[in-house]
Amino acid sequence: MAISAQRPGAGLIHHSDRGVQYASAEYRKLLQSAGFKASMSRKADCYDNAPMESFFHTLKTEQVYHTHYATRAEAARDVFAYIEGFYNRIRRHSAIGYISPIEMELKAA
Repeated sequence: MAISAQRPGAGLIHHSDRGVQYASAEYRKLLQSAGFKASMSRKADCYDNAPMESFFHTLKTEQVYHTHYATRAEAARDVFAYIEGFYNRIRRHSAIGYISPIEMELKAA
């Protein structure tokens, strides 16, 4: 979804943890076909993935832990709405000067 929405150029570095989904041949082929360079955290080095761990903590404490989901589909819709409707567009982030990610993206354009 991010590739089709943002259309990043070749050479983008995609960083992830060492999860099996990111190490799978299918996922690595997708990255390669988009011209991306795969980067994985080092074994047993939690600091490599600290920004994502922070994001997941925020997602859970601001949204997920406050909601009971009857189905996976309901959870997926709610998480998508939180990320795309609030986290990226409205929520202010201290790491980027207390503006939203969409504001930062527009400033950088």
